[in-house]
Amino acid sequence: MALKITDECINCDVCEPVCPNHAIAQGPVIYEIDPALCTECVGHFDKPQCQLVCPVNCIPLDPDHAETREQLMDKYRRLMTLDTGGSR
Repeated sequence: MALKITDECINCDVCEPVCPNHAIAQGPVIYEIDPALCTECVGHFDKPQCQLVCPVNCIPLDPDHAETREQLMDKYRRLMTLDTGGSR
């Protein structure tokens, strides 16, 4: 699953810089996570970095974007291919 930021977010700015996929950005009111870019840090880290640094614990799994670990790894590979401009 992708992650999401709930309205408990205090806009502390710690989650955005730790996201390796640049999936987190400031929204109109609070930070938001783009589910097309979120891999729960699969391929980069063992645990989602945004969840580790969030002081208010407002970044749960997003049930609207359910994905298996294999799907997250496939997304990671696609994103890395786009990032480097290469192909598989």
